[in-house]
Amino acid sequence: MNVVVIGSQWGDEGKGKLIDVLSEKKDITVRFQGGNNAGHTVVVGDKVYIFHLLPSAILHKGKTCVIGNGVVIDPKALLEEIEDLEKRGIKVPAKRLKISGLCHVVMPYHRIMDSLREKKRQNKIGTTGRGIGPCYADKVTRCGIRVIDLLNPRILKEKLEDNLREKNEIFSKVFGQKDFDFGDIYHEYLDYGKKIAPFVCNVATYLNDEMDQKKSVLFEGAQGTFLDIDFGTYPFVTSSNTGVGGVASGTGVPPTRINRTIACVKAYTTRVGEGPFPTEFDSKFMEVIRTKGKEFGATTGRPRRCGWFDSLLVRYSVILNGASELAIMKLDVLDGLDEIQICTGYEYKGVTYKEFPMDFDVIANAKPIYQTVKGWKEPTQGVTSYSKLPKNAKAYIERLEKLLKVGVKYISTGTKRSEIIFR
Repeated sequence: MNVVVIGSQWGDEGKGKLIDVLSEKKDITVRFQGGNNAGHTVVVGDKVYIFHLLPSAILHKGKTCVIGNGVVIDPKALLEEIEDLEKRGIKVPAKRLKISGLCHVVMPYHRIMDSLREKKRQNKIGTTGRGIGPCYADKVTRCGIRVIDLLNPRILKEKLEDNLREKNEIFSKVFGQKDFDFGDIYHEYLDYGKKIAPFVCNVATYLNDEMDQKKSVLFEGAQGTFLDIDFGTYPFVTSSNTGVGGVASGTGVPPTRINRTIACVKAYTTRVGEGPFPTEFDSKFMEVIRTKGKEFGATTGRPRRCGWFDSLLVRYSVILNGASELAIMKLDVLDGLDEIQICTGYEYKGVTYKEFPMDFDVIANAKPIYQTVKGWKEPTQGVTSYSKLPKNAKAYIERLEKLLKVGVKYISTGTKRSEIIFR
């Protein structure tokens, strides 16, 4: 059984924990898009692990982790992540980590370009500044450098010279920045290539061969559906396809080999950075939920914006991803509230929207239409049986099922690996 876990809001839905739980039963876990602009947090006992490029399944002994061609890799960040895990006693040998040679590489000029472009913008995107967007841009304009190129000194030299010939002129004339030195970058990235070489393989062939041997695969989305470059709240999105469609293009595994898609959502809504957010709380209540839910970015530490559950948003994600089941995370953060709001529509200029709109102006300015449900006073933290949840918590879950037209399979009731309900 090959399963995809997709974030179905704006990312940060708690996918890291869900993937950690599910990957224990899978042979292989695959990352298929994004870069080290994403982060997954996993709590095991009193230990906290934060992942940026490695699938969190690396915590499970004997499991294989794969980074597919749809991921862009900052080799320095990757090697630091591996080194940090090994210092904590978790070995990452080549037999447990496979990296596609077709992954594009984040170069120093990508990171600088990312921050310079953001400074020039009147409408800030809220980029992490890690060079992800410029790296994907070079991929599309066919001047990118790939992991396999780091293993070939001649090819790396040719590609880097071509890039710096263009990039240095842009940096100098447009941004007034000094040139990048060819030699420094060339030798640094050749060295990265030598260190990464043992992990490099043809991921498409590897995964399809393993599936032929009846191995089970879990595909992990790194961000959320509404950060998708095509279907997200553009332009406040990431630079890759974050939905289920990104699996095939980001790994070389055809859609026919995917059996299930799990839509992962929070019991409320959050987003990091700029962009529209119809159900966003007022500042006072936001601080309450942000503090209670520890809503700070795993990668950047930035405070997340928080709001009520938006059923239009998630229903559209369910449709786009063909989700067969839901995982609702952080239910315990809503403990103790008298009332909970669920957004069931938008109103804009006298028009009521019952489906998520394409028009950015509508999304940015719409007034949410809320349905109010009763909260619960009993704690849900640590509950592991659905029958033991408070009556109103179950009513909330069941209301979401009706609105989203898909059943809830998993409910997280705390940060720890064990604090989860399987229905």
